[in-house]
Formats: sequence, structure tokens, C-alpha cells
Amino acid sequence: MTRFFHEHRIASLLKSSNIKKETGIPVIHIFRFLFQIVFLGRNVSRLLNDASTDFEKDTVYRFLNSPRHNWRKFLLSLAVAVVQRFSKLTSDDRADVLIVDDSLYDRSRSKKVELLAKVFDHTTHQFVRGFRMLTLGWSDGNSFVPVAFSLLSSENERNRLCGMSESIDKRTTGYKRRRESTMKATDVMFELLSQAQSAGVKAKYLLFDSWFAYPSVILRVITGHAMNVICMLKAMPHVYYEFEGRRVTLNQLYSQVRKRRGRAKILTSVAVIIGKDEKGRPVPAKIVFVRNRHKSRDWLALLSTDTSLPDDEIVRVYGKRWNIETFFKMTKSYLRLAKEFQGRSYDFMVAHTTIVFTRYIMLAVLSREEADPRTLGKLFYDCCDELADIRFLEVLRVLLSVLRQALQEFVDQNPILIDRVVGLFIDRLPAPLKAKLAA
Repeated sequence: MTRFFHEHRIASLLKSSNIKKETGIPVIHIFRFLFQIVFLGRNVSRLLNDASTDFEKDTVYRFLNSPRHNWRKFLLSLAVAVVQRFSKLTSDDRADVLIVDDSLYDRSRSKKVELLAKVFDHTTHQFVRGFRMLTLGWSDGNSFVPVAFSLLSSENERNRLCGMSESIDKRTTGYKRRRESTMKATDVMFELLSQAQSAGVKAKYLLFDSWFAYPSVILRVITGHAMNVICMLKAMPHVYYEFEGRRVTLNQLYSQVRKRRGRAKILTSVAVIIGKDEKGRPVPAKIVFVRNRHKSRDWLALLSTDTSLPDDEIVRVYGKRWNIETFFKMTKSYLRLAKEFQGRSYDFMVAHTTIVFTRYIMLAVLSREEADPRTLGKLFYDCCDELADIRFLEVLRVLLSVLRQALQEFVDQNPILIDRVVGLFIDRLPAPLKAKLAA
């Protein structure tokens, strides 16, 4: 953890993102304290009572609640540095991608959280209280790096259970994030994509699932951001594709094309026109129909705006989208996203989410550096064990210091004799403890 903070200049990134101390405690001390909580298995109150920290709980909550801290810039700057580092380890023939998806930020037990809204949970198929966490991430197929996110409330005021704080300064970053949370999800997606590209994040393809797969959205990515799209399609009755001079739906398109015989995984592929660009030129795309492995008689459809890609390559590249699903699982199950704190302000949730994403980036870097293929879950527990060992050694060193002070009262402050007694005590310790003390 200390090496990660040093190599990626976390203190400098905090300062450049306007995350500075007003008076007293340096912010890097508070950030490090919050960063390691999940690995210690304790909450803030217990750690503040047990640890020898030089700040109180109010200091921590002021840090998390500040609307002037630019957490998006901090996360984006860190992600750019890590992505550039990973890109050097990736061959040019491998497709690095940007992935966008949303996940439930659950606050179902809350009632007075700022901008709290009713959002639809696709897992339970019910409306719950919380936010939609729209996330943009980078992947090369081996590692995933979260680049930016936005906690979306609801566009419809009737679905918002709580409003925006009236005391917020409209000149601050926090106000801009609040205004963004009530925008349309696709508009926020393009805002995140623009900021990532401006910061230097490069990728060959943009991947997303069927929730964003509308021709207008795909055309906007191609014309406005100069990226190819690979996405899952959903059979919708009012979405049309041009095929052989006729406008057809996805179901009609599948019924009109010839399929491969036997048990082929890729059933067929077809070239279509999804619309026209700004100059009125038709934009071609390729739709690949694949067999649904869960329902052998059903099919799934993938669209690629890079028509030169073979069918199997389109399927392989889209498979990298699964990395963002494992990222959501890791942050919620291990890193305690939306569970570690119960703050009510929108700034509080943004700060907490950024800290969780930074933890994940550290584990992703550690996983990339490891020679053996260990999972992020295994690395998470290794970090917990490492911090537990560090705390134990700190206690042992305190005990040795107390032993020296006690001996000074009974051996006439003879330093040579005191060192001999302490040395004999250390020699009688178990070998693993002596090795750790020597390190």
C-alpha cells in the first residue's frame, strides 16, 4: 500500500484535484486512513478509538463532505497513469476497449439522502431506493481500470425522494456533479467519454450492453468521438436497420437471412446501414447472430461498426465487457461499496465511491505485477494479512520500548546491560517474529 501511494504520487494527485487541507491535518493522512479501513475489518469509530490518530471523527466527515474536492479529476488522473502503464505491457494486435455500464448503488434503508431516488433493480426486477452508478472503465482483456463514474438520480422529479441541498455553492465541483446526476444517462455517458479522451485514455472500441444500443447513440459515438462500437442488441419494435434497401426490425432481419447448419455457435452475420453521418453518408455496420448457450433455440445479436472484423473476433472482443461485471461484484462484495459509510450528502457518496475505486485500482496493479495468476479476492485477503502483521509489529515494538524504560529504573541506567537484556529477550522470540522485526 505504501509503495502504491509512492509510485502513483497519490499526495500530488490529491493536491492537483483541489483536495487540500484548510488547517491542521494533511489530507494524505486522512485519505490513507480511509483507504485502509476495509483491509483492517473495522469501522471508522473503532479505528479512531483504537489507533493513535491525531484527528477526530469530525475531521473525517468534513473531508468526505466537502463540495470543493474534485474527486473525478483525482480518479481520472490516477486511471490515466495506470492505463498508460498497462498499455506498455499490451501488444498492439490486442484490442484495448472502453466499457460503459451502470449498476445499482443501493441505499434502500435510507430516507433522507440527498437526491435519493427510486431506481429499477434489474436483478430483483423491483424499484428500490438508491442511485444508478454509471461507470466508464478501460480494459485490455487482462486488467480492468475504472476511469470515471457518476451517481445518477432520476430525470423525473416525481421519482426523486429527496432534493438537492439548498446551501450548496453553485461555483463548486459538487454542484456540477449534482446537476449531472439529474441528466439523461446517455448524455452523462458522452460527458464521461469526452473527459476520458481529453485526459489521454485511448481505446479501439467502446463496449456496452443493449440498454444503450440505439442507432442514434452509436452514430454519436462514431461521429463525435471517433470510436468504433461493439454492443449487444435488443429486439425492439421501433428500432430499424436498413437491409437491402428496406427498413427492418431485428426480428425481421433474423428471419430473412440464411443461417449456418448444425450446432454452430455463430449462426450468421449480415451487413446493414444504421443511419447517416453529419455529411449524409450511410454508416455501415455488421450484425452477428450467435446461439444463446442458455437457450439453444434462442439467439443473441451483436453489432460492430468495424465491418472488417471477422465474426468470431467481434464475439471475442465483446467478451471483454464481462470485466466490468466482475468489477461491480468485487467492489460490492469485498470493498464494501455503499456499505462502509452512511453519509447523507451527495459529496459524501462521491468521495466514498472514489476511495473504493482507488482500492480496486491498487489491487488491479498488484495483480498485474504478480507472477502467479492470483485473483483479486485472494490479493484482497493478502492485503488484510499484511496490515494485520504491520499492526502486530507496531505493538511488539511498543512493548520493547516499554521494557527498555522499565529496565532503566532497575539497572542504574546502564545502556550496555539494558541492550544485552533486550537482545536476550529478542533471541528467545520465535523465528518468524525475529525475522519480521529485523525487516
